Amino acid sequence: MIAEPNMAPSRDRNVKKGDAGENSQISYKKAINTKSERVLQNRKHANDIFDVIEYLQSDKEKEIICATNACSKIFCELLERGELYVGQLPTEDDLIHGGRSADEKYHMFMRHRYNNCVELLLENMGHNDFQVKESSLCAIMKFVAAEGKHPLQNLDWSEHYSFPRELILALVEHLLSEKEDMALLISRFQEFLEMDDVRYYVMSSVRDNITRVMERNKGAVVPIYQNNVFTLLSSINIPSQASEMTNFLVKQETKHEDWKAAKLKEHKRAYEQMWLVFLKYKLPGSMYKKILVILHESIMPQMSDPTLMIDFLTAAYDVGGAISLLALNGLFVLIHEHNLDYPDFYKKLYNLLEPTLFHVKYRARFFHLANIFLSSSHLPVYLVAAFVKRLARLALTAPPTALLILLPFICNLIRRHPSCRVLIHRPSAAEEPCDDPYVMEEEDPAQCHALESSLWEIQTLQKHYHPDVAKAAMVINEPLSEAEDDISKLLELSTFELMERELKAKQKTVPLEFDTATELLKSSREVLGVHFSLD
Repeated sequence: MIAEPNMAPSRDRNVKKGDAGENSQISYKKAINTKSERVLQNRKHANDIFDVIEYLQSDKEKEIICATNACSKIFCELLERGELYVGQLPTEDDLIHGGRSADEKYHMFMRHRYNNCVELLLENMGHNDFQVKESSLCAIMKFVAAEGKHPLQNLDWSEHYSFPRELILALVEHLLSEKEDMALLISRFQEFLEMDDVRYYVMSSVRDNITRVMERNKGAVVPIYQNNVFTLLSSINIPSQASEMTNFLVKQETKHEDWKAAKLKEHKRAYEQMWLVFLKYKLPGSMYKKILVILHESIMPQMSDPTLMIDFLTAAYDVGGAISLLALNGLFVLIHEHNLDYPDFYKKLYNLLEPTLFHVKYRARFFHLANIFLSSSHLPVYLVAAFVKRLARLALTAPPTALLILLPFICNLIRRHPSCRVLIHRPSAAEEPCDDPYVMEEEDPAQCHALESSLWEIQTLQKHYHPDVAKAAMVINEPLSEAEDDISKLLELSTFELMERELKAKQKTVPLEFDTATELLKSSREVLGVHFSLD
């Protein structure tokens, strides 16, 4: 005969919060282990589960961890035995008053305790102590595996796939906290993301969670939450081939090949939808750069259709500064690798050319990327001429370190597009000064009349106070060589390095007089010494 459990908590509690007795460590371990064994050995001790679960709320971290391990062992075994109620769980009031068998009541009672345990473990993922967080996370993932093998839903599993989606959804909700940075715990969770089915359902859960949280906040920036989301999203990697998808936490007995979690195409689709939902909302300013830096190498290759990122990249361009440049880099990848038609690309790049460009930290990155963007020899002449002329005009107020990049950069553009040589050799440029037809304020490079102008700015720089700049500007006085100048070594050149280079340069001896002066610079003491010796 099966003993019917008492539904009220037992009165003799062993949990004393903050107990500082000498043998407290031994006593709590012994108490937890003893009660755990009693729960598993005989149903008449079912009430002991209250005491074990209560330790999950202890003030002492070691007690919580010990209780977490005990709960993990108890409920994983009960799931394996089939001793948790399967199906829509009645309330505890129905459990007490309903006319049910002792066996059914026991299953319902333990299912309620299991639900209580899961709630506390999820709550402990926000604990101050990382070991408590970690043990809670690992215990929940053990429950995910156990529920996958022994589902708690009453469905026809020949027609459905077994995976505890609701438990994963709850786990994701607590990982993506709105109040606490969860980066360390997310890095620990990355181990589980290597499992294909876990990864798939986590991606679906993250997508739903983002929509719910951001809509609740009416689309406003939620910095801590969005940083947690980015940390989790950037730790997800999709296999490159379907044959690599062999690592599953839950094995499906039937129709495994039809399971969405086992299809690479579905993974890519879920990954794409997850990122697109995240990027749909306004982001913290610092996050745009984090995303754009990894976008073309880590995110786009794992998407089904990378061109869907165009809306995000267009919005990122409007942020300004380095973000605009990085956004253009993403657009450039889409244009060249994914055949995106984006006519305004060079117009946007042209409008980034401002005097402040030479005084920002990302100057080297800008010229490195601009060199790539303008490397094609198939660009229209008017477009290249516009870039050459704008850079030449900006050169008039640029510092020497920037000029040593700018001048070779301009010469390289002219080498790639010989039709632009007219800017150097325009006959009218050598005559009397006249109004320059180039319109600096024009935002459209097609309307700025650059091809009608000349590079008088570079001739002006031939009289620059810095000898290296003057020398670099004089290159246009001679026919340009076919080989391009290597500007990679100049991109990181700083004012300090430029000064150091000048100081270390070999000083030439300049003859001032035929006879070398011997006593002109002697000190007054030396001169007096000579007078005294004469006396």
